[in-house]
Amino acid sequence: MLKEVHHVVSRPGRVHEDPEYDIAVPDALLTEPGIRQDLEDVSFYSRVYPLETQNIEKAADREWVWTVYEPDLREYRLKHDEINEPLVQAASTSGDLQPTTAPVPGADITEAIRIKARELGFGEVGFTKYNRKYTYASKKGWVKYEHAICLALEQDYRQTQTIPSLEAEFTHFGTYEDEGALAIDLAAFIRDELGYHAQIHSPNDNSAVYIPMFVAAGLGQLGANGQLLSPHFGSRARLMIVTTDGPITYDQPIDYGIHQFCQECQVCVNRCPGRALVKEKVVWRGVEKNKLIYDRCRPVMARYEGCAVCMLTCPIQRYGMKPVMQHYIDTDGEILGKGTDNLEGYTLRDKGYFGPGKLPKFDRPFFDIPHGTKEDYLFEKFKEKLENSGETTTEEVMDFAVDLKKILAEGKTTRGDE
Repeated sequence: MLKEVHHVVSRPGRVHEDPEYDIAVPDALLTEPGIRQDLEDVSFYSRVYPLETQNIEKAADREWVWTVYEPDLREYRLKHDEINEPLVQAASTSGDLQPTTAPVPGADITEAIRIKARELGFGEVGFTKYNRKYTYASKKGWVKYEHAICLALEQDYRQTQTIPSLEAEFTHFGTYEDEGALAIDLAAFIRDELGYHAQIHSPNDNSAVYIPMFVAAGLGQLGANGQLLSPHFGSRARLMIVTTDGPITYDQPIDYGIHQFCQECQVCVNRCPGRALVKEKVVWRGVEKNKLIYDRCRPVMARYEGCAVCMLTCPIQRYGMKPVMQHYIDTDGEILGKGTDNLEGYTLRDKGYFGPGKLPKFDRPFFDIPHGTKEDYLFEKFKEKLENSGETTTEEVMDFAVDLKKILAEGKTTRGDE
């Protein structure tokens, strides 16, 4: 018996000027547009326990990953960081640049921006209010403008299907590089052609948790893998935001059926090498979601080329939302690809191939990673040296002091302290 269709979502095609993309959403997967959340709880946590970027809060393990990278990945990451640094710096000062033309009085600039962004190559473009409740503590004074332009740039399909691999990391980090450069062009268009300010929120120096704003802009819904599942490419994309003070019309959240679909699918949960994904949803900081266990995810990511098996094994990523939903309707609730090697199989370097129902094993010390900030990590390394040697030289103490001073100075720059 076929599943009944509740509504059909029409979205722009995958690339600019492609025909519209219609997605049938069955009754059985209906929940609500956007995501379930308690706005009072979201506001409370924002005020009392504000979020902080991983660049600061989890900087210890971000330093640690460099010690476990394979040599070829380490070499590539160094080159990527060198290319990416000027893009991040350009984004950090973009909000201060002044428009070079006068705006057209009363003109709504939404569609002009949408068309330009699509022409540049962004696969998903949506508009919503920049939600300061999700802004990181260190960025609260940096954000200038209230309207958010949500932008998703698709990464290469073929390379993504090689996850986890160095090839997949080429498209992962390469998409960030492309996206950072395209955002500079889009911001220049807003300033020089439309006459308004534009601030680039880099995908590599995020100002906030971006996914809630993408959901509010109708660009997808939060999947069980903790990633935005958008119509054309699921989570196979990199997200960023440009904010502006120009007159914008907001898009609305859409129920694509993803929340219930993910609860029935569960492929990413079952295939995670680190067992970091959880089947049941919880309410976290006021939002209902499948909460990732970070300490079981990070060690696998670091040692196995970014892992991303949760992206690889998502049927929305692999096949697209339209065929997945149509298959669900036509087969009375069957998940396209579930139980097959085509969707669920992956290979981990030095451990071999894992097909449906089979997972790698890791010993307990594998999951031991440092926690906290850079200064926490520095102190732990210094303490470890003391414990191992029983004494330190004056030179080692001075090196520790110099490194600590540098870290504290970086923290002041990040927070905008005087």
